[in-house]
Amino acid sequence: MNNSRLRLFGLIRKEFIQIRRDPSSLGIAFAMPVFLLLLFGYGVSLDARHVPVGLVLEKVSPEARSFSAAFEHSDYFAAVHFADMRLAQQALDARKINAIIRLRSNFSRQLYNQQSAPIQVIVDGVDANTARLISSYIQGSWDKWLTHFSAQRGISVSRPIILEPRIWYNSALRSRNFLVPGLIAVIMTLIGALLTAMVVSREWERGTMEALIATPVSVREILLGKLIPYYLLGMGGMVLSIAMAVFLFQVPLLGSLWVLLVTGTLFMFVTLGMGLVISIAAKNQFVAGQIAILVTFLPAFILSGFIFDIHSMPPAIQSITYLIAARYFVAILQTVFLAGNVWGIIIPNALALLLMAVIFFALALRRMPRRLE
Repeated sequence: MNNSRLRLFGLIRKEFIQIRRDPSSLGIAFAMPVFLLLLFGYGVSLDARHVPVGLVLEKVSPEARSFSAAFEHSDYFAAVHFADMRLAQQALDARKINAIIRLRSNFSRQLYNQQSAPIQVIVDGVDANTARLISSYIQGSWDKWLTHFSAQRGISVSRPIILEPRIWYNSALRSRNFLVPGLIAVIMTLIGALLTAMVVSREWERGTMEALIATPVSVREILLGKLIPYYLLGMGGMVLSIAMAVFLFQVPLLGSLWVLLVTGTLFMFVTLGMGLVISIAAKNQFVAGQIAILVTFLPAFILSGFIFDIHSMPPAIQSITYLIAARYFVAILQTVFLAGNVWGIIIPNALALLLMAVIFFALALRRMPRRLE
């Protein structure tokens, strides 16, 4: 075994000893993804469940009662009955309900006369996305009830359009299936950067960087010695996150696990390289940690397509998203989990991650001090 390899193994052993003495890195690699996945996985949802809606029945007929029962027994709505529109509007103004469904007194007569049933729907539009969901849910409940009602009574109720939806890739329409893979990318962006953001700055603070530079160890060996242990920790955290997504959150994994691990390795190299650049630039651990959070987690959360659709952003902001590594890994994760191995998406995004990894390690190699100032 040559001297270069011996020195590299010595540096790697040194880092593992440091990790054992200061287990904060283990907390970042394993405890933090568990905590954040549980927090965001259960706390963030784009589904509207048990939405409080007000029901105003001007005349209680069997048909009106049947229609209102569709809302009372729905998982999407929490129906509240009001005696008149004035009380319902007061509840809507007070944000106690999100919508009002009003059935006029001639509801039954117009229903049997093949005319449009006189239903008035008023939705609170303060939250536009929730308002659109509620409107869609109400429309879906109306269509489902109308089909069941006409079949039960052997009558034909004319509708101008009959929809037969076919939903691909997430047929259950669970927002968690979409959010959890994106969460893995956002969380691992933060964890990968934090793992290495403080390793070089820690050497400067403790005065051991001078000793390292004075030894025959090369800059390349120093960087590899810092990278390899934290790469193993980071990939351990990623495997744990994938296992939680599949077994705890029940997200289907339609693609190959090895594709996730290979692309995850590329992404981990990007985030670790980003952390190394930050660590070299900031010679203070606290500053390095703050910079890592600011330049990794927040852009990844907002600009990766994890929650906000990139195509809906202004062109200038869309251009900025190409600089966010999480954008490429979010696309890979959501594709592999929900659609399978779609190479037309996986390969271009993986190549983008490879390019970013090369750039960050080239920067770290260039900026790493080679001699004492």
